[in-house]
Amino acid sequence: MSRLLTYLFGRLPIGWLQLTHSRGRFFAAVAGVAFANLLVFMQLGIMGALNSSTVAPYAILNADIILSSEDGNTLTDGGHIPRARMFQALGVAGVTDATPLFIGNLPFTLEDGSSVSLLSFGMDIAKPDFTAPVIAPALERLSLENTALLDKGTRGMPTAVIDALTDGERFSFETGGDTLTAIGTMDIGGGFLADGMMMMSDQTFLRVFPARSSGAPNHILLRTGEGIAIDTVVKRLETTLPRGNLRIQSMTSSAANDLAYMSTERPTGIIFGFGVFMGILVGLVIVYQVLSTDVADHLREYATFKAMGYGQSFFLGIIFEEAIILAVFGFIPGFIVSVGLYAALVSVTGLPVEMETGRAILVFLGTLAACSISGAIATRRLVHADPADLF
Repeated sequence: MSRLLTYLFGRLPIGWLQLTHSRGRFFAAVAGVAFANLLVFMQLGIMGALNSSTVAPYAILNADIILSSEDGNTLTDGGHIPRARMFQALGVAGVTDATPLFIGNLPFTLEDGSSVSLLSFGMDIAKPDFTAPVIAPALERLSLENTALLDKGTRGMPTAVIDALTDGERFSFETGGDTLTAIGTMDIGGGFLADGMMMMSDQTFLRVFPARSSGAPNHILLRTGEGIAIDTVVKRLETTLPRGNLRIQSMTSSAANDLAYMSTERPTGIIFGFGVFMGILVGLVIVYQVLSTDVADHLREYATFKAMGYGQSFFLGIIFEEAIILAVFGFIPGFIVSVGLYAALVSVTGLPVEMETGRAILVFLGTLAACSISGAIATRRLVHADPADLF
């Protein structure tokens, strides 16, 4: 390693030699940086799963504009809007089609006594173009009474049930006094909102949720004509439709606003964001303590270099060398352990926790920056150090 670093730096790797002079301290420092990386990775991973599950429902929809209740913060909460808004929207130039969207949370109990909650969507099956292309072909099968498409990634659902549905069999279950029959699957996955998702016709939805009215859907989905700017149609709708308790957004803006709300206003997102900050702070403190102790232990040697005419940039180079070494050696085990814990979380909870390439690069660059900042702070003691006072 010394030869490699000598080749890379073009000089004797003083920082490496100082760090490895005390192997116990070096391994403790690397473990500290790895732990800080692990904290950041886990918080970012869970936050990423939160964001993924927040926008996951949009994956089953295929629309350009969405009309929602003003008091709704995300796609899955908020009040209802009058169905009459759909007919009014169809009279606006640029709107070519519209359909209501019903959303409800449907709990039911499995044979083993465990409970599963399904985020259920009710749509007009005569308009399959409003669903994702992978779902649209199966939508007409939902014309049968009390049938549904079940999410393959539903957390807590027995594997045998999903396998049977994939092979073309059916799965019936009771909920609220009604019997529903899953006749196919879709692949979305569970999250923080529910254990899984389910798609059914609007008529089946209204039977399963008797308190709901066909005249008050959760949202209204709109399609625009080809070549027409969506933002232009949104502005037309804003000037035409009554604005009382009505929010008009493009689907892209709606998903972005859902993410912003979950990340910055909901306690869950704030807690995970604070966890990322704490992980970075832990890394800064650990690296600063290591480098500051190293500077103090070798102050006489540094003073000798200073008396020989070496400037502050030389000392910064040594400390930055140590910071980079700690960042690299600490990142590798932190990354490996995080990948293993991500896999364990997916297996146990079913949350969409994935190690994204961008996240790994971001954490590595952040680790380099944090270690470099700590190193720069640790060298302040050398600025005013007088060699004559140290001997």
